[in-house]
Amino acid sequence: MNKNLFARLRPLIGLLVLSIAISWFSPRFLTTGNILNVLRQTSINAVIATGMTFVILTGGIDLSVGSILAYAGAVMAALLAAHLALWAGVGLVLLLGAVIGAVTGLIITKGKVQPFIATFVSMTLLRGATLVFTDGRPITADQDAFASLGQGYGFGVPVPVFIMIGVLGLAYYVLRHTRFGRYVYAIGGNEQASRLSGLRTDAIKTTVYAVSGVLAALAGIILTSRLSSAQPTAGIGYELDAIAAVVLGGTSLAGGSGTIFGTLIGALIIGILNNALNLMDVSSYYQMIAKGAIILIAVLLDRKRDA
Repeated sequence: MNKNLFARLRPLIGLLVLSIAISWFSPRFLTTGNILNVLRQTSINAVIATGMTFVILTGGIDLSVGSILAYAGAVMAALLAAHLALWAGVGLVLLLGAVIGAVTGLIITKGKVQPFIATFVSMTLLRGATLVFTDGRPITADQDAFASLGQGYGFGVPVPVFIMIGVLGLAYYVLRHTRFGRYVYAIGGNEQASRLSGLRTDAIKTTVYAVSGVLAALAGIILTSRLSSAQPTAGIGYELDAIAAVVLGGTSLAGGSGTIFGTLIGALIIGILNNALNLMDVSSYYQMIAKGAIILIAVLLDRKRDA
């Protein structure tokens, strides 16, 4: 097999091997109900990871997505409590996510702050803002129409799965068939050369962080709908799951190389692993160790691929 082809197929091969191994140890894994449950659980991480893919393709990182998710969910629940129309609330929250992401992008591009530091600061500020906004307490969001976004079904498939497919499909089209997508890859491949060739690199990078913010906010809406409440501690650690999904899917942390399909595979690997550990009644403490080990392996594979 061609070496490059094997490298592209490695995430998919890993997913298949993992699925076969888990089905051997747990017969409940391959049941229809459990597969749909895995897809529902994976949908939130996949949506966040899609935005993270855009960021990492430019050579950046976004640690703020979990905090954006929590803040967006709290605002969404508060807007519903104030009896704002559902779709108006969704639109405002998505706009809020875009603004937060764009501000972080401007700090990186215009303020010349490293993405790790800038997004870490955003993560901390937004987590604090969420706790202040909610007073550290959950906000109920039990509107029936809103609940259908996270709890509903269409043709027997959870609604969040359709949202995930829509997000992934749109992201795939943007990255593969638009000028903006080509610019994202170009900046990740060589930002200086891209700038010298006339690309507005700062504007493109700022837009990429805005995209990440929008998708994190969308994930916050889905999670709040699913739980029927906004939890002030929601989203803690979600940035690590998203980064792991992107890297496991074959996107280089150095930027310039990766695919949306790979990110989906990576998100499925994370989702299936979490589900398998739950099915086998593995302690949550050991689950954290397993997840950390997977992230480490993903990073080491990325370094080996770039070497």
